[in-house]
Amino acid sequence: MILTVDIGNTTVCVCGVEKREAEGHTAVFCTKLETVPGKDGAAYKAELRDALRKADVEIGQIEGAVVSSVVPCLNRPIHACIRAVLGREPVWITCQSKTGLKMDVEYPEKVGVDRIVDAAWVAANCPLPAVTVDLGTATTFNVIDEGGVFRGGAIAVGMATGLKALAAKTAQLPELRLDTVDSAIGKNTEACMESGAVIGAAAMIDGLVARIEQELGKPVTLVLTGGMARYAEPFCTHPHIYDPQLLAKGLMLLYEWNVERPAPEKIWLLLPALRA
Repeated sequence: MILTVDIGNTTVCVCGVEKREAEGHTAVFCTKLETVPGKDGAAYKAELRDALRKADVEIGQIEGAVVSSVVPCLNRPIHACIRAVLGREPVWITCQSKTGLKMDVEYPEKVGVDRIVDAAWVAANCPLPAVTVDLGTATTFNVIDEGGVFRGGAIAVGMATGLKALAAKTAQLPELRLDTVDSAIGKNTEACMESGAVIGAAAMIDGLVARIEQELGKPVTLVLTGGMARYAEPFCTHPHIYDPQLLAKGLMLLYEWNVERPAPEKIWLLLPALRA
C-alpha cells in the first residue's frame, strides 16, 4: 500500500492505494484532514495516526508515500508528519517529476500539481484527447491532447466557493452548504442558489467542453473528479467518466514512476518551502 497525500486549499486528502491484479490502482481508504495554514507537523502527525487507526491500517502495511501540494506553507509540516509516522521520506510530485506529459503551456512551474497528477493518470489510461474536470475549491479543466501533450485548460470558481461569495457579498442571500439539487427551477431563495451553483456548474462543464472540442477539431474523453463532482455529475449531458479516486490513483502511478527520483538529498532543491 502507498499513502497518497494531496494538500489542497480546503482539505488534505489522505488515501491508501493498492495495485490489485483485477481492479488495478484502487484506493482502499480515504480520509480528509482540514487544511490549516500555520498548523505544525506534530498536530498533523496526531491526526494522521488517528486516521490510520480508524482505517485499521498498520504502519507496516505502508510501503511508501507520495505528496502533491498547492499550499506551499504546509509542505514542511506535512513532510515532517509523514516522516515521523512512516519513518521514511515521501516522494514529492512537482513539474520536474516524470509524468509522461509534454507541457505546452507558458509557465509549466505554475500549473497546480494536482492538475498535473489528474492529467498524467488520464493520459496513461484514457483515449486522447481528453479533458479532466476537478470540482473542488476551484473547478479546474485540463486539456490533454494526443501524445500526452498538456495544452492548458481553464479555472473557474468552485461551487461551494461561489455560494460563500454570494453570502459574503450580498445583503440578503443566506450562507448555504452545498447539497443535492432536484430541479433547475428553484421555488425559494435557497433552492435558486443551489440550482445556480450545481446545475450551473454542470452547464458550464458541458458548454466549455463543447468549446474545447471545437477548438481541437475532435471529440474528447471527459473525466470528472473532485470532492464536489458528485453534485454536478448527474446533470452533465456530455458523455463522461466519473472517477472520485482519480487524484489518488494518479499519485500512486507517479509514485511508481518517481520513487527513485528525486533522491532524498535533492528534495530540498525542488521544494524551497521545505527548507528552514
